[in-house]
Amino acid sequence: MQIAVADSWYDTQRLADDVTLIFEPHMKPFYRCNIWHVRGRDRDMLVDSGMGVVSLSRHVALVTERPPIAVATHTHWDHIGSHHEFAERAVHALEADVLAAPTRQSSGAASSVTAEKEREIFERLPPAPYRAASYEIEPAPATRLLRDGDIVDLGDRHFQVLHLPGHSPGSIALWEAATGILFSGDVVYDGELLDDVVSDYVASMERLRGLPVSVVHGGHFPSFGRDKYLELIDAYLQDKRGLAASPEIRSYVS
Repeated sequence: MQIAVADSWYDTQRLADDVTLIFEPHMKPFYRCNIWHVRGRDRDMLVDSGMGVVSLSRHVALVTERPPIAVATHTHWDHIGSHHEFAERAVHALEADVLAAPTRQSSGAASSVTAEKEREIFERLPPAPYRAASYEIEPAPATRLLRDGDIVDLGDRHFQVLHLPGHSPGSIALWEAATGILFSGDVVYDGELLDDVVSDYVASMERLRGLPVSVVHGGHFPSFGRDKYLELIDAYLQDKRGLAASPEIRSYVS
């Protein structure tokens, strides 16, 4: 497999509402994390930070114009790889230990980033010094612990933290009521959804369904509007509600 050069590892796409998508084009879509940069009046916000195999701050000038607060929607390996590059780091309290001291096991990299899976993950391999067997995420202790209902304040923009477990214990989304924008992490996106605890995921989806969302910027795959948002939620709920109600799952999560 060909090896990418560092200067080509990231690409950007400017969207509406001072939102910019930063992505890793040499990763295949299912594994390619959407990194979101949001410009505010007083400060900027970075939502997730990708795999971390190439320095984000060195190769994407946008993220160094004003030091952002780097928010982790959850602590899987494809979302927190570059968090250590930023001075301000926020994560839900339930996953703060992973961000502070990530391991291949706790971040999920042990089962995903392997030599056997490289063709599944990459179009081109990351440049040196990347090696699948030694891939590790740098520790990035949180400077702010997030809980449900907290606000990430950018001055003229205010994002409410929604704790939405199911994909992971501390999964969050960021909701801007004024614009109807939802940064949904891996809770809802236009692709295969991966649930860890089904009953928690069902409750999170039911909560999301009641929000007047107009635009969703997910953790993977392209952004979409309200109709697709409701379609994805309803399809998940229809598929999972009976399973989530089973006694075995209720006892597992109690």
